[in-house]
Amino acid sequence: MAKVLYSVTMSLDGFIAGPGGDMSWLTPFLGPDPLVTELISRTGAILVGGRTFRGDSPHRGTEAEGQVFGGGWSGPQFVLTSRPPREPLPGFTFVTDLQEAVTAARAAAGDGYVDVLGARTARSCLEAGVLDEVLTCIAPVLLGDGVRLFDHPGGTTVALERMDVSHTPLSTNIWYRVAR
Repeated sequence: MAKVLYSVTMSLDGFIAGPGGDMSWLTPFLGPDPLVTELISRTGAILVGGRTFRGDSPHRGTEAEGQVFGGGWSGPQFVLTSRPPREPLPGFTFVTDLQEAVTAARAAAGDGYVDVLGARTARSCLEAGVLDEVLTCIAPVLLGDGVRLFDHPGGTTVALERMDVSHTPLSTNIWYRVAR
């Protein structure tokens, strides 16, 4: 069965997007990374939150704008949203229920990963007990403000077990398993 993974690049001070969801800060840190290349090959489906789906792209203004991994990945994408579009969008399945979205994405992913995109969706997966792993690529930058990796004041403590650590000139990658 597919595992649900939240993969994300984060600033050293814990932000995954700048103020207003700005992703332009990420552009200088996109580059070759063997771990991300391996992840792309192991990803069977994407589960993306509605805000992330409609949001900014670090590839803004290029042919790769709005594409998962800058166009390096293609496959089934499930968008968790309370506002699905009226008309179908090729390549996307819009789902309003988290459990339904995860079940469908896992089925589509087969033995691969369901890669979660979006802070709120990842937090919802964590709270629902369906998030299996977290891959955090830490970029050497301080943003000072924006969207936090996991922002849940008063939330519960979640234990993680480190699975792997790797380094590139552009980031330090830490892969965790959610302890159950």
